[in-house]
Amino acid sequence: MRKFVFFGGKGGVGKTTVSSAYGLRCARDGLDTLLVSTDPAHSTSDVFDQRFGDEPESVAGHENLHAMEIDPDAEIERHMAEIRSAMSDQVSPAIVNEIDRQIELAHRTPGAYEAALFDRFIDVMRNSEAYDRVIFDTSPTGGTLRLLALPEFLESWIDRLMAKRRESVDLFEKAAIGDAEAREKLANDPIIERLTDRKETFEFAGRVLREEAAFYLVLNPDDLSIEESRRAIADLSEAGLGVGGLIVNKVAPEPDPDETGIGATYLRERHQTDRRRLERIREEFDEPVVAVLQQRVSEIKGDLLAEIADEIGIETAPDSSAAGD
Repeated sequence: MRKFVFFGGKGGVGKTTVSSAYGLRCARDGLDTLLVSTDPAHSTSDVFDQRFGDEPESVAGHENLHAMEIDPDAEIERHMAEIRSAMSDQVSPAIVNEIDRQIELAHRTPGAYEAALFDRFIDVMRNSEAYDRVIFDTSPTGGTLRLLALPEFLESWIDRLMAKRRESVDLFEKAAIGDAEAREKLANDPIIERLTDRKETFEFAGRVLREEAAFYLVLNPDDLSIEESRRAIADLSEAGLGVGGLIVNKVAPEPDPDETGIGATYLRERHQTDRRRLERIREEFDEPVVAVLQQRVSEIKGDLLAEIADEIGIETAPDSSAAGD
């Protein structure tokens, strides 16, 4: 298994349960494991009855297991503040207010959430030397896929920006101070330096996501979840990212044969419907079903989480061929 493992899926399918259970299993198998959540509802804290923050903390009662919860709103604020600071240092005071206005507008646009989280994900991956396995309980499918598709798009976009910037600096400086000094100015241009740094960051992210990361989708046995997963697989494939398997969660259990009454009748019919959809998933998807998890009545934590960890058919042993191993 690769070092970085992502669990995706639409909201409410049970990604936090699955990622927490897999993290517990990795830790029990002796891997130093970090569980990273971006759920604003702090569900990971609820699973382990322990509040987590923006930095990794040991999970009480579980050796080798650490967790952190990234606050998306705080990440957006931090991300925008960094952009504001960097731009303000590189432009004239006359347009600083306009930059502030544009950044505030960008803060409210679709994609700001994903861009901020993307930077934080890269930071976590770059500073993960202490861990054998890093598990991301990702945001709902649409946002996650936009996040993962950013590197390839932005690499080419930054290349074009850098070319334009070099051309404009070259022409301006040659006209103002002559050819020799222009080359020196170009070499030390702060905007080109920042663009180069961002390009290298995205190249790093693209390489890690394609060579050192594994992706799994969590879905429920209902038509909406099935179709959402189908779209997610297609989008991941387009981004050059394959799906290692599917986890079908919240499957209705079958009542005992001697159980009767309205409740038992409903549960029996629901179980049969879920089994038919499970067969449909197996027939229509090339990706293997690596776990079928029954709906639990009680909240998933403690012993129940350990049970689910045993039911998830995803290997834990590190891939010795992965980069960095």
